Amino acid sequence: MKTPIILLLALLSFSLSCSRAGNTSVATQPRMAAEKVEPAKDTEATTQVNYSLQQQKVALTDVDNVGVSAEAAERKIIRNGELTLEVASTTDVQHRVGSIAEANGGFVVTSESKQRDSVDPAQRTLDIKLVVRVPSPQFGVTFDAIKKLASNTPQENISGQDVTEEFIDLEARIKTQKALELQFLEIMRGANKVADALEVQRQIADVRTDIEKLEGRKRFLENRASLSTITVNIQAPKPVIAVTSTGFGHELREAVSESIGTASDIVLGFTRFVIVMLPILIFVVLPASLVARYLVRRAKRMRLAEALATPSPE
Repeated sequence: MKTPIILLLALLSFSLSCSRAGNTSVATQPRMAAEKVEPAKDTEATTQVNYSLQQQKVALTDVDNVGVSAEAAERKIIRNGELTLEVASTTDVQHRVGSIAEANGGFVVTSESKQRDSVDPAQRTLDIKLVVRVPSPQFGVTFDAIKKLASNTPQENISGQDVTEEFIDLEARIKTQKALELQFLEIMRGANKVADALEVQRQIADVRTDIEKLEGRKRFLENRASLSTITVNIQAPKPVIAVTSTGFGHELREAVSESIGTASDIVLGFTRFVIVMLPILIFVVLPASLVARYLVRRAKRMRLAEALATPSPE
């Protein structure tokens, strides 16, 4: 009497596995259909073991739709924010931003500072750029807390990217590749030739490479979605240039200053010319003039000597 019941349970387990796989895969035949069922006292335990073995066999295109639906309920959104703060003390606000990030479970990724160029030493302030990462649920609270540190925020930007569809696609592709890897492993165990085993091993290596790439992309999306990024630009207020009134006195002062500047430029140009030409005069012009003077005097003496040496007609 127990044998028909055991066969019925086996057929039910086989039908369940076939309905789970769907029309996209062919369910593997249960081992109980090929083996003889011994009417022993532990037949019920044997049925449970065979049923679990059937559940572990995965087809190439078998995707767990229930698991995918559960994962789709949690959206994967990458949030980024950027704002500029104008404050009196940039270093003080820098420390306060770090404290706010740590209080909300985040941290400061990078911190860059640059001194602002100015003729007036009092206006040479530090412009600081911070990149902060906080948990995604604390993004709005952290962003508002940082924004309250300054009364003036010239720039503010918030963006979001929904990567849920890509994340679910990666999950499905990873499961498919792992199922393919299991199939290749089964084929490799039954390979009788060395060439066949090597070919299957090469296919397994390619599948494993694809799995690692997909898992790396999945971890990247998980990290970006779980931790939001906030870029904070901290800078001092820019000095206001006072507008001067125009008039005769103002124009006269400008004319005098321009004339003084022109005169100073002329003097500086003449001084530079003299400094540049002085070595040329000393080492080139002066020796050349001395040589020329010596040659002229020698020529005069030679002409005078020739005139004296020539006898008079008388």
